[in-house]
Amino acid sequence: MIELGIFLALLTLGYGFGQYAERRHYRSIIEREKRLNALPAIAARFPPTEPQHHQALVIGSTVISVDYFKRFLAALRNLFGGRVTAYESLLDRARRESSLRMKQQAETLGAEMVFNVKYETASISKGRGNTIGSIEVLAYGTALIRPQAADTDR
Repeated sequence: MIELGIFLALLTLGYGFGQYAERRHYRSIIEREKRLNALPAIAARFPPTEPQHHQALVIGSTVISVDYFKRFLAALRNLFGGRVTAYESLLDRARRESSLRMKQQAETLGAEMVFNVKYETASISKGRGNTIGSIEVLAYGTALIRPQAADTDR
C-alpha cells in the first residue's frame, strides 16, 4: 500500500512540475517567435535573392528530457495503441526551440533570411526498457548575410 502511495505521489509531482516547466517553456518560445518573426526561415533549396549575399551555416540544437509522467503515459499508450501526444508536445517544443536558436545565430550574423532549413531528430539517451530518455533536435540552414554586415565583422 505504501508503494502505491509513493508511486501516485511521484506521478502527481511529475505531472505538476512537468506541466509547469512545459507551460513556462512554451511562453518563452512564443515570446521569442514574435521577436524573430521578421527573419524568414524557409525550406527552399536555393536562395530566393541576388547571389551577391554572403552565406553561412547556422545551427540550433536542443536536448529535452522526457519527464516521468510523460514516460508513464507513453507506456500506457503503447499498450492500447494510438497517438503518443505526450511525446508530440516534447518534439514540438524541441523543434521550435532549435529553430529559434538557429534564427538567433542568423540574426547575430546580420542575416536577412535562412534558407534550405532542415531538421534532424535523435534519441540520445535511453531510459529503462529502451524507452526514450532524452531527445535532440538539430535545426540547420544557410543564412544569407548582407555584404555590408559581413564586411564589418572582418
